[in-house]
Amino acid sequence: MKRTILAGFLTLAAAATGLSPAAAAAGGDALDAVNTFIGTQDEGNTFPGASAPFGMTQVSPITSHYAGYRYTDTAIRGFGHFFLSGAGCWEQGGLVSTLPTTGEVGPGKAFDTTKASTFDQKSYAAPFTHDGEAGKPGYYKVHLTGYGGVDVETTAATRAGVERYTFAKPGDANVFVNVGQANDKEPVTGSSIRIVDDRTVEGTVESQAFCGGKAYTTYFTTKFDKPFKAFGTWSPTGGTPGSRSSEGGAGLRGGWLTFAGGGQVTATTAISQVDAQGARVNLASEKIRSFDAAKDAVQRAWRHELSTVDIKGGTTDDRTVFYTSLYHALLQPLTANDADGRYYGFDKKIHRAVGWTYYDFFSLWDTYRSQNQLLALLRPSRAKDIAKSILAIHDQGGWLPRWAYASQETNTMTGDPVTPFLVDLWRFGALSGEELHAYQALLQNSTQIPPASSPFQGRSGNASYQADGFVQYDPNFPKKGQDTDPNHGASATLEYALGDCSLSVMAAALGKKDDAAALKEKGRTYRTLWDETQTDRGFTGFFRPKVLGGDWFSPADKPYSPQSQDGFHEGTAWQYQWLVQQDVPGLVQRMGGPAATGKRLDDFFAYDELVQNPATAVRENWVVGPYDYYDQFRYNPNNEPDLHSPWMYALTGQPAKTSTVVRAAHTLFTNAPNGVTGNDDLGTMSAWYVFSALGLYPAVPGTGNFVLNAPRFEKSVLHLENGRDITIKAPGADGSKLQYVSGLKVDSRASDRVYVNVDQLKRGTTLDFRLTADAAATWGTSPASAPASPCAE
Repeated sequence: MKRTILAGFLTLAAAATGLSPAAAAAGGDALDAVNTFIGTQDEGNTFPGASAPFGMTQVSPITSHYAGYRYTDTAIRGFGHFFLSGAGCWEQGGLVSTLPTTGEVGPGKAFDTTKASTFDQKSYAAPFTHDGEAGKPGYYKVHLTGYGGVDVETTAATRAGVERYTFAKPGDANVFVNVGQANDKEPVTGSSIRIVDDRTVEGTVESQAFCGGKAYTTYFTTKFDKPFKAFGTWSPTGGTPGSRSSEGGAGLRGGWLTFAGGGQVTATTAISQVDAQGARVNLASEKIRSFDAAKDAVQRAWRHELSTVDIKGGTTDDRTVFYTSLYHALLQPLTANDADGRYYGFDKKIHRAVGWTYYDFFSLWDTYRSQNQLLALLRPSRAKDIAKSILAIHDQGGWLPRWAYASQETNTMTGDPVTPFLVDLWRFGALSGEELHAYQALLQNSTQIPPASSPFQGRSGNASYQADGFVQYDPNFPKKGQDTDPNHGASATLEYALGDCSLSVMAAALGKKDDAAALKEKGRTYRTLWDETQTDRGFTGFFRPKVLGGDWFSPADKPYSPQSQDGFHEGTAWQYQWLVQQDVPGLVQRMGGPAATGKRLDDFFAYDELVQNPATAVRENWVVGPYDYYDQFRYNPNNEPDLHSPWMYALTGQPAKTSTVVRAAHTLFTNAPNGVTGNDDLGTMSAWYVFSALGLYPAVPGTGNFVLNAPRFEKSVLHLENGRDITIKAPGADGSKLQYVSGLKVDSRASDRVYVNVDQLKRGTTLDFRLTADAAATWGTSPASAPASPCAE
C-alpha cells in the first residue's frame, strides 16, 4: 500500500476513535476502539458498513471489489443490504443496491431513460472521499463528492438496515434502487421491483449462492420517511417514468424515486429469504423510529458484545486491532429466521424457530479452528442455537453441512469440518440435551456417504478411507459443487482423521466404548500417507497422496515434491504435516524424535530470522500473499490448514518458541486497511488473533484444552455469561517485543502446564503469567507439561 494512503487512513482512524492514545492505552470504550476499515484492502474481504451482531441485514458501500468495498477504490456504486465478512469466493451479495443522486430523470435528461446504460451502477456511481469517512460497529458515514455532494450514513438492526442521505445541492433529489445488480462478480439471474405507495417499494433479487452455488431469492421492503413526488422503473431496455413495476430475468432492473426539495431522506430496508411478508414483518418488528434511535440501539448491542472482554495495556493500535478482531468474529453466522420465527429450511420448506434463533451461513472449514470456540466460550447461549441450527440442517436436509449458504449446501472446501465443529460445541456445553441427536448425525457423517440424489456431498472419499485408511487422490473425481475430497485426497485424509479423533472423545464420554475405540483408531489413519522415503530441505518423511489401490502418487513429468499442491487443498505437505495435533507422539516419532521435530519447526517458521527481526522476517520468509497456497514450504498465516501450528512447539516441549512465533505473527495484524492477514473467513483469522493475544488457543479439537503462550496485554478479563470471569494477568507485557513465559499461577497455584481446560475457564479462573525476555526460559518444558494427545497409542 502506498505510504500516503496508509498515513491518511491512520489519521482518519485516530480521529474516529475520539480517544487520545493515552486514554485508549488505559482502557476506554471498546466500541470506539473498533475500526471497520481494517481488512478492506488486499483481500481481507471485510466490509466497513453497518451490521448488528450476527445480523441478517448489513448496509455497506459497493465499489469495484467482489466482496463489496476496497479501500483504494474511488467510486461507490450503491449501498447494498447483504454482505459476508471475509469470505473468499466471488458471489458475496451486495443485494438491493441503493444510491442517492441528483439530476432529472427522463428522456434526454441528465439520466436519460432512453438509454439502458444510464442505469448501470458502474455508470451512475458516485465518487467519494475518505475525508470524514467513519466506520464503527453499527455505523458508517461517507461523503459522496458527486451529485453536488451527499452525506450518506448507514446503521442497522438485526433484520433491517437504515440509510440517511443528506443532500447539499438544493432542489429535487433521487434515490436509485437497483435490484438487477449487486457486488462485482455477483450474478443476478432475476429481479423485480414494485412501487407500493409514495413511501414504499418492494421486490426480489434472485442471485447465485457463494462459490458457484445455486440461485436463491431474497425479498425486500424499503420504506422512506417522506413521500416521493415522482418515480419510475427501469429494465434492460431503458427507463419508464411513472412505471410502478419491473420484473424479469437477468439484466439491468430497478427504480428511481424523486423527492421534492432534497434535504434529508431516510430509507429503511428489511430483507427475508422466506417471502415478501417476511420482509414486511421484519421491517415492522424492528420498530425503527429514526436513524439516530436505530444507531443508538445497535451501538448499545455492540457495546454489550464487545465489553465481554476488557483489556488493559498496549498501544492505541493494539486496542484497535484487538477490538476490531473481536468485532469481526461476532458478525456471523447470520440470523436466518424472520421476526415471526419462520425460516427457509434445507428441505425447501418453511419452518419456524420458536424460542430460539436459527442461523445460516456456516464457513465450517474455517471457523471450526478458532471462531467457533470463541463464540462457545463467550456466548454459550448463542452457541447453543448455532448447534441447534446445524442439527436442523441435518434433520431437514438429511446430512450435516460443510459450507452452508442461503439454505443450501455449496459443497465448498474439503475434509470433515463439521465434526470438530460440533464436537467442540458439545465439549463446551452447547449441546446439552442434544448429545445423542448430534452424535448419531456425526456418526452417520463419519462412516457413510450421502446418496447420489442428495445435494450434500459429505465425506465423498469415505469408500477408500473406510476400507484402506486413506482418501485416494483423484483430480477427476466427480463433484456436486466446487470441491470434493478425492480431488485433495491427502489433506482430506488428515482432516478425516482429526475429525474422527475428536468424535472418539465424544463417543467415550457418551459410553459408546466400541465406537470410541474404532474412531480413535481412525484418528491415526494419517499414518497411511507418511512416506518415510521423501526428503526435502534436509528433512526425511512427509505426507504424500495415494491413488486408488494404494500406490503413491507420482506426477507424470517430474518427481513428487512435498512443496507441490498435488493432493492438498490450499496448501502443501509442508503446511499439512502439522495437522496431526491429535497424535503428537506419533508424529514426533515419524519425524525422527523431538530434536528433529524441533529443527523442522524451526525451518518451517524461519525461526532464527524471527528472533532477529520479527516484522521483517515474517514478510520475507512466510507465505504472506493472500492466495499463495501452493509450492510453499513455510508457515502460511493467511490460511487455515496450519493456523494451530505455532502451538506445536508447546505441544512438543518448546513453549517459548510458540510465544516467539505468535508475537511475530501479530505484526501482520495492523490498524490499516490491509491489517488482516489473508481472507478473514467469517471471523476465523480475527478469532485467531483474539485468542493468541489473550495467550491461549484451542489447538486440539474435542479436548477443550487451550494451549498457552505469552499474552499481549498486561491484563485481560473475559466476562462469561454465567457471571464468572476469566482473568489473565501478564505484568510487563509488551507486544512490541519478544517475551516468554517464565512462570504461571492458576488460581494462585504454580503450574508448569502449557494448557488449561475449558472446564476450568468456565468456573472462573485467574491465570497469572510471569514474563521474561529470556528465550531460554524453561517453563512448560517437562514431558508432563503438555496435554495428552487424545489419539496417541
